[in-house]
Amino acid sequence: MIEDILQKAVAGERLKPDEGLALMQSNDLTALGRAADAVTRRLHPEPIRTYNIDRNINYTNVCTAVCDFCAFYRKPKSPEGYVLPRDVLLAKVQETVELGGDQILMQGGLHPDFSLEWYEELLADIKSHFPQVNLHAFSPPELHAFTKINKLPIRTVLERLKAAGLGSIPGGGAEILVDRVRKEITRGKVLTDDWLNVMRVWHQLGGVSSVTMMFGHVETLAERIEHLERVRQLQDETGGFTAFICWTFQPEHTDLAHIPPAGSFDYLKTQAVSRLYLDNIPNIQSSWVTQGLKIGQLALLFGANDMGSLMIEENVVAEAGTVHYLTLDQIRSAIEELGFAPRQRNVRYELVDLAHEARAIAANRAKQSLPLVQLAT
Repeated sequence: MIEDILQKAVAGERLKPDEGLALMQSNDLTALGRAADAVTRRLHPEPIRTYNIDRNINYTNVCTAVCDFCAFYRKPKSPEGYVLPRDVLLAKVQETVELGGDQILMQGGLHPDFSLEWYEELLADIKSHFPQVNLHAFSPPELHAFTKINKLPIRTVLERLKAAGLGSIPGGGAEILVDRVRKEITRGKVLTDDWLNVMRVWHQLGGVSSVTMMFGHVETLAERIEHLERVRQLQDETGGFTAFICWTFQPEHTDLAHIPPAGSFDYLKTQAVSRLYLDNIPNIQSSWVTQGLKIGQLALLFGANDMGSLMIEENVVAEAGTVHYLTLDQIRSAIEELGFAPRQRNVRYELVDLAHEARAIAANRAKQSLPLVQLAT
């Protein structure tokens, strides 16, 4: 039965939820990986695999939501809470540009005090200094919180932020898009339908976004498939998701630390099944940030066509105790070792020109001593 399902996916036929669940329940990792790789090579026959250079700037760690899986957030009155000064934030963007980056992934907690005007000014300030940089900012939980704080519909919020410089939306805060799971592991945070509707409206406005899944905590295998099904349905409707990224829950230093961490086997299996199931999402990113270099590289043979970002800065996963650092040369070498040519791309998965790529390589080699993770204080 499993082989029949795999052949169906490889041929480009859409899998049903029960077929996806059968694959998720299978432990034939080799067969799953082989099929996922076949689908990837059908969708991306070109002899290249891609990566991006960006920086994850967490402008604040203050958050009104309580997420049992998060080691990063601080409550509004916590002495460890911060909001980055604007000059510090701009300096981080400048450093990213100098290293060949063309994008800032900017996310924060659900801060209770900031008006929509504050966020508009933030975006406009960055764009006035760095008009060439794409602002990949504000996950659906943040954007949904903006509607509550400002008493505005999501379309108005998104229209105003887009006018101020918002370029694309990251798929963060999805965890598992099943309300049973969301209610068990978080309080005060957007539920499934509203998470998806933020993306729906953004896509209707012509925007693009990524979509994610964090698994390996309290969800069942069937709920992983339900997550993929909800994502696939919205992509059928809007076509606005450029990429899917999944990673394993990192339990250390969280309120769910008693849950054994999911291993590389589960990661590779889940990514492979995701590639087979999400027939309408063109790109799958490897999660070397949580898995490390070798499994991140192996992910390129289990459905991924992209090594993700250099991640000049990453704070959230690092706070949970998982700290993997890769240089640009290591990312490029990981791609080359598999027989592909490494190429830098932008948020829409368009290749940057070779001259820009060459400058980025030279700049990164010249600054090898730069810490790849700098925790904000």
